[in-house]
Amino acid sequence: MENFQNLIYKNMDKVIVKRLTDSEIESRKIKSWQIWTKEVSQFDWYYDSDEECLILEGEVIVETSEGNYTVKAGDFVTFKQGLKCVWNVKTPIRKHYNFL
Repeated sequence: MENFQNLIYKNMDKVIVKRLTDSEIESRKIKSWQIWTKEVSQFDWYYDSDEECLILEGEVIVETSEGNYTVKAGDFVTFKQGLKCVWNVKTPIRKHYNFL
């Protein structure tokens, strides 16, 4: 039963942070996605669709009702539709991104 509950919780996560291999990045053609940059700042954000992104530079703390997520260079992040959060950009961010 515990494993089932963990599975449900993981599927409810609105922020998923992982690392991809170089071959995964290449096969998904992530380097052809648009690039977004942002200076050190703090702002509210709402995701009206899923977004996937690969952080190229910088660090941000994404504050959500589930908790805070530190995202930095090398992380591949999925932000799920419906997420309300605060972006707290600690060092200038640069990322490839794709809305699903």
